[in-house]
This record gives sequence, C-alpha cells and structure tokens, in this order.
Amino acid sequence: MTTSGGPESLLERAYLHAIEKVDDTDGIRTRLLDSAYEQFCRMGIQRSTMEDVARRADLSRITLYRRFATKDVLIEQVVLREFVRYFHQFFRDIDRAETVTDRVVVGFVSSLRAIRDNPLIGGLIHDEPGLLVSSMVGDNGRTLAAVRKFVAGQLRREQQAGNVSDRVNSDLVAEMMVRVCASFLAIPSHVLDVDDDEQLAAVARQFLVPMLTPAIPDP
Repeated sequence: MTTSGGPESLLERAYLHAIEKVDDTDGIRTRLLDSAYEQFCRMGIQRSTMEDVARRADLSRITLYRRFATKDVLIEQVVLREFVRYFHQFFRDIDRAETVTDRVVVGFVSSLRAIRDNPLIGGLIHDEPGLLVSSMVGDNGRTLAAVRKFVAGQLRREQQAGNVSDRVNSDLVAEMMVRVCASFLAIPSHVLDVDDDEQLAAVARQFLVPMLTPAIPDP
C-alpha cells in the first residue's frame, strides 16, 4: 500500500477528504474503483492484475490506465477511499457519544471494528498480516504519526471545550492510544477477543480513559 508521493500520508489525505466532504463526480472512475475493490476483496491485491479490474468493470484497459497509471496508484486510491469511509463512520459514532469518556471508548472500539470488519483492509490483516506490520514499521513511523496527529487533534478539541485538563500532554496520550490500537490490529491477542466490543470497551475504560487525568490533580 504505497503512496504516489507528496507530503501527506494516505490517512491525512483521507481525513481532509472526509472533513471537506470531497465527492468523486467521475462516474467511470467510481466504477473502476468499485470493481478494483471487489476484485481485491475476492482475489487479494497481490493476485489481482489491472486486466482483472478492467474486465470486472467491463471497460477497456486503456480506460483504466487513463485514470490510474499504475497498479500502485489504483491500490492507493482504493485504500484511500476506504479510509475516507472509515473517517465518516468514526465521526458519526463520535457524534452520538455524550461525554469525553464515551468518545474515547467509542473511538477505540469503532476504530478497531471499522478496520477489522472492512472486507479489504480486514482481509489484508487476516491473509497478509506481514504486510500491515511492514507498512507500519517500514515507513519510519509515518503512518502511526499521521494517526497520532489526528487523535491528538481530537484531544485538543476536548481540552478547548474544558472536558480534559490542559495539563494532559495530548500528543503523548494520543501516541499511547494509537500504539495500543495498532498492536491489537497487527499482533493477534491470546488474552483479549478483539471481535468482542464489550471487551474492547472495558479495556478502553480501564487503560485509555485514565490517561486523560493528569498525574497530579488540578487544584
């Protein structure tokens, strides 16, 4: 899952697309992305070719290559769209939570559920777990940094609203939260059933929520 360059990671671009509500008005492009998504889910990314995608879309290879110059570009755009959908769902879930505690719990559970239940990304985690680990480790921490930046931004909004103390280091707390979430995605657990939302919520309440309290209480 490579990127075509630029200063922003796929996650950062997906976040911007989600908050700016960027829509794709190119019907052919959407049709090709839909076909690529279905092809990758059915056969896997590695075993799928550009010809497979064009055939599934019932379009010519020339049409496909005009919009996506390489397979890597196509993969990037398919994954980007899935991340945008993830952020849309994340925002809907968060909006329904009434307290900062609820938002931390819902955000943790929603993130794991959305990624693991996604036929494409969840399938990669199940069938090609090494790919996820290598992408997180081999990019010099760029992916984790992008997620940490997003979570830290959410925490700072809670601080500005007076829901979290200003003395909480939002960057450090976000870093810890993201690393906990990433570890459950990348490494199988023999203690926690990551498919059980109640267990995930309990972990969030016990270990993540207390991070929002300063070591020394505010006077």
